[in-house]
Amino acid sequence: MVGFLLWLVLLIFCWPLALLALVLYPIVWLLLLPFRLVGITVTAVFELLGAVLMLPARVLRGRPV
Repeated sequence: MVGFLLWLVLLIFCWPLALLALVLYPIVWLLLLPFRLVGITVTAVFELLGAVLMLPARVLRGRPV
C-alpha cells in the first residue's frame, strides 16, 4: 500500500517517470528472478549441508523422554 501511495505521489509530481517505472518494474523483476532462484538454491544447499553435518550429534545426543 505504501509503495502504491509513493507511486501516486510520483505520478503527481513527474508523470513520465512514474509511467516509466510502471513499465520497467516487471522487466527488472524478470531480469532479477534468476538471481533470486540462485540465492534460494544456495541457501537450501547450505541448510542441507548443515543438517547432514549435525546429524551424528543429534543421533548421539538422543531425545529426552
